[in-house]
Order: sequence, then structure tokens, then C-alpha cells
Amino acid sequence: MISLVYIGIGSNKGDKYSNISVSECFIEALIGSIFCRSKLYVSDPWGFDCKDTFLNKVIGIQTSIEPERLLKELLDIEKLMGRCREKTPSGYVSRIIDLDILFYNNEIINEKALVIPHPLISQRKFVLLPMCDIAPDFIHPSINLSMLDLLAACKDETKIERLFNAVD
Repeated sequence: MISLVYIGIGSNKGDKYSNISVSECFIEALIGSIFCRSKLYVSDPWGFDCKDTFLNKVIGIQTSIEPERLLKELLDIEKLMGRCREKTPSGYVSRIIDLDILFYNNEIINEKALVIPHPLISQRKFVLLPMCDIAPDFIHPSINLSMLDLLAACKDETKIERLFNAVD
């Protein structure tokens, strides 16, 4: 069975644009075909202090991989690209690449190692803005609001801007 999955991609270390492009190549080679891509966004870090801004986007993929294996594959791609997961008090650090499963079809999964939809979507403009680029009417399965409605209600004041001249 083919599933529709939305994945958030972020980077704030090294060549951020290249990091995102390489991660998309790995995703297509190892996980499934990309059927849509948001625009690119530059945002200040969310949840921790850092001078390096993030480059963010969301992609939609079609895959036959089940959610638990999908998470493992994404973590393997992060590791392959040089991401080292560090423990910090806030839980957030700068990273070469960050790949998050945002939605997997309309499923709700709440396990220790895997929570879908991603629990912080409604609080993050750097996820909601790119989601609105590609799926503005997608309904969050546990909140029962569209991406546009969630964006309108979002109280995130983190600075974020769309890159209009970037090749997405």
C-alpha cells in the first residue's frame, strides 16, 4: 500500500541548501518518490539560542514503508549526512540535517519512540508556512483543523521569511 507522508527538513550547519538537497536525494533513493516540495524558508532557531539561522522546507512523499521503518530510514540518512545527536537541557542543538515525519496519511501514532502527527506542528511557523505552500487544506487528524487554520492560530513569533529567489 502506498502512503502519503509529509516530512519537515531543516538545516543550520554547513552548506544548508546543499544539505537539504542531498537529504531529498537520499529520501528519493531510499524511501519513496517526492510528489511536492514547499518553498524554502529562513528562520531563527526555535527552542534554543544560536546565531545560525535555519533553512526549512516540507516535502510530500509517496512510500510503501511503514512508519517505524520510515523513522529508522530518516535517522539513518541524518547519520549518513553527519548528524550527531547530542543531549542538551533544551533538547535542541545546531544540526547539519533534521528530518521529521510530520504526517503519515491521516494516522495517529503515539508510541514512546514515534509520535505522528509530530506533536509540535501547531506551534511552529517554520513547519506551518511550508505546509501551507503544498497542502493548505490538509486537516491535522488529531486537532481537526487545516494547515491554514493552524497557521492563523499559531502564536510563534520566531522570525521567518520565504526565500523567493531560491531554486526549490
